Amino acid sequence: MQDHYDIIVIGSGPGGGSLTARLAGTGKRILLLERGDYLPRSQENWSAKAVFVDGKYQAAETWYGGDGRAFHPGLHYYVGGNSKVYGAALLRLRERDFGTVQHVDGVSPAWPVSYAEFEPYYARAERLFAVHGNRGEDPTEPWASGPYDHPAVSHEPRIQKLSDDWARHGLRPYHLPLGIKLDERNGRPTPTSICIRCDAFDGFPCLLNGKADAQVMTVDPTLAAHDNVTLLVNAYVSRLETDPSGRTVTGVRVTREGREERYRADIVVVACGALSSALLFLRSANAAHPNGLANGSDQVGRNYMRHNMSVLMALSKEVNDTVFQKTLALSDFYFASKDWAFPMGLIQMCAKTHPDQIRGEEFPRWTGFLPDAPFEMAARHAMDFWLQSEDLPHPDNRVSIDREGRTILDIRETNREAHDRLRAKLSDLLEPAGAYTYLFERSLYLGKNIPLGGTAHQAGTLRFGTDPSSSVLDLDCKAHELDNLYVTDASFFPSIGAVNPTLTIIANALRVADRIAERIA
Repeated sequence: MQDHYDIIVIGSGPGGGSLTARLAGTGKRILLLERGDYLPRSQENWSAKAVFVDGKYQAAETWYGGDGRAFHPGLHYYVGGNSKVYGAALLRLRERDFGTVQHVDGVSPAWPVSYAEFEPYYARAERLFAVHGNRGEDPTEPWASGPYDHPAVSHEPRIQKLSDDWARHGLRPYHLPLGIKLDERNGRPTPTSICIRCDAFDGFPCLLNGKADAQVMTVDPTLAAHDNVTLLVNAYVSRLETDPSGRTVTGVRVTREGREERYRADIVVVACGALSSALLFLRSANAAHPNGLANGSDQVGRNYMRHNMSVLMALSKEVNDTVFQKTLALSDFYFASKDWAFPMGLIQMCAKTHPDQIRGEEFPRWTGFLPDAPFEMAARHAMDFWLQSEDLPHPDNRVSIDREGRTILDIRETNREAHDRLRAKLSDLLEPAGAYTYLFERSLYLGKNIPLGGTAHQAGTLRFGTDPSSSVLDLDCKAHELDNLYVTDASFFPSIGAVNPTLTIIANALRVADRIAERIA
């Protein structure tokens, strides 16, 4: 195998996969490196116990909090990255999110580029990942140059009733934009639809490849169509090497099948995920970059963000027989409300609770209308919500490597009041929508505890900007201090908003790919 390529891309998730798909048509020799393998397709893909309780597909790593407490990060090392188990909610950042936003705990900083620059790439990202949605329903959605290519995923009767109840109370619920390979007619999948609207979508690997993840939508089609692209799996990149001046990446060190290998490229793109990319930069310290690669600003690993998140299970007297529940969202409180001037965040549905998840949560004994109910009955009465609020970038929220080589993830929560108020809003909204009696926190999700180990929405750590003293990357997401090193995961985010970050990752990867294509033309 040759060891020199035009472009090496490290990481096959939405950032790496999308960039590779865009650049494959240039005819340049591209090497895509993935530290994991293809996620095995088996019946356990649809097992709530295997996926959520046992954490079967979660990386077997131990990290440490700033207080020294050990935890297992919610990372997934497979072709397609964390998108193999994501919920495929693909929303654009709001246009106001690109500017300065005042929060109760401080200011969310403005981006150094505008929404207008991102808009055409959002449109391309939505086409690439087959996003289904309806323009005009979401009261906070930014302007768009055209409609979605695919209609929104329809609500099942119980969710439609919830939507109608909220609308009658003056709210504006909307269909959640989803990346999904679904064809439906009258609310049912067609006989040839890949997605069958099952209850194992959000948080599960899709056994049928009906979820629009990075493997299905970018990596596999690219490999099938372009013989100039090579994928190596089980290829862990241990460090990046530079020339003596430190201005150019000259080598990519890889551990694969127990062997040490070295590859070279004219351009190197890092897309390992915000946490792993920062760790790679830190591991790559050398004489020219003693504090870590591209870290003259001391910003590598800092300003980590992951949203303030809650997964809540509401229980009601009315049975909820919904199967595919992740179709509804509410952003009326995203920026403000009548009784509070600050942003709260986004409410969206998530996957229907399975009995094994309830059993794994070790819920306390219920009182009231279900005092001795089995887990199966409780699951039938459950309706499930994902709440997320913006957390603010802070230099001390960071990932680092200590003297013993351990990974340290230090987090100080911000904007907690905003999230607590959002939860209270949901609680208030449930009474007129079906006499809900209980609201439980589901701390177990993807086999992990959300506050520290919940890394699904990881962002920051290598922020982009115009000032090399306060940022790691320039506006093209090229490292300020190196001539041929780019980044296309969420580590470039200066702020995270309160919507799921994946569509912005994809859009930015396509944007950076255009800059690289211009450079190599």
